[in-house]
Amino acid sequence: MGTVIKRFPNGEALEYDTGAIDDWCVYLTQPMKERIAQTDMEYFSKLKQYADSYGNDRVYDDFVSIYEITCKLPEKSALERISQIASSYGKDSLHMDILFSTLYMTMISEEQKQYTKLGKRIKRLGVYALLKENKTASEAAEFMKGMKWIDIDKLCNERGF
Repeated sequence: MGTVIKRFPNGEALEYDTGAIDDWCVYLTQPMKERIAQTDMEYFSKLKQYADSYGNDRVYDDFVSIYEITCKLPEKSALERISQIASSYGKDSLHMDILFSTLYMTMISEEQKQYTKLGKRIKRLGVYALLKENKTASEAAEFMKGMKWIDIDKLCNERGF
């Protein structure tokens, strides 16, 4: 078991633990189930589903507000703010809290990567592609693979971040 960062009312939790690359792998633990490290494809798919219900702009804007409070380490105030943002999603508030908290933690993981030149911007570019450029979850998760950081940086700058 890794370091639990956030527990949810349904018994699920998000934690950091050792993964294939470093000690900043985000795991979702569920009662009576094996913990999982979700892929970009998995949480982008969920994000797209909720955007279909609540609107791309609303979900993207809420993501950006979380992006803006993301630092190199998890902060209690940020986790509380994420829950507050998610509470506006009514019956989906718990699932949005888990999803937004997952994205928050993955952005911190990106900030922790040794020698990173992109940090959390790489996640924002994927979410931007998904919600603003209407790419599929698969396209948003895959289109940067194999690109040099300087080219990804240029794409981020062209989009204003």
